[in-house]
Amino acid sequence: MESEPRNPGQLNVDPDAGTLGAPRRRRPLHLHPGYILVVIAGGIPGALARYWLGLAIAAPGGWPLPTLVINLAGAFALGILLEALARRGPDEGGLRILRLLIGTGFIGAFTTYSTFAVEAVKLFDAGRGPEGLGYLAATVLGGLLASTLGIWAAAYHHARSAR
Repeated sequence: MESEPRNPGQLNVDPDAGTLGAPRRRRPLHLHPGYILVVIAGGIPGALARYWLGLAIAAPGGWPLPTLVINLAGAFALGILLEALARRGPDEGGLRILRLLIGTGFIGAFTTYSTFAVEAVKLFDAGRGPEGLGYLAATVLGGLLASTLGIWAAAYHHARSAR
């Protein structure tokens, strides 16, 4: 994707392009080394938090309660975070760093779709179909509800702070 020239009729010069006057190409955000490091910095504690919380919560009868609690907590936190950031301005600068650090990094590593999918399959394979369906519904619908509640909580906090 080429960037638009700053001045009509002129091209931006990319010093790495090696050709004077070549159109400047911006690196996609997801490939920017600084942003990747920010995501990693948030992801490491997020994955550790998931691991320790998963050990701390019992799985009654082999039912995957730890993963459900982790994913619902993550959906709630992501709702709060994204609503709070959206109310503070465009996704750039420090707000982008916070979104990447906390949202993509920490919460992304804290929550786990892959474990949710494997645990649902295990319930079905063990002949526990109704429990598997309940787990699927609780995760998907509960995640939708949790993120909505997070959005509402952040909006409520914003409205109270504005008064």
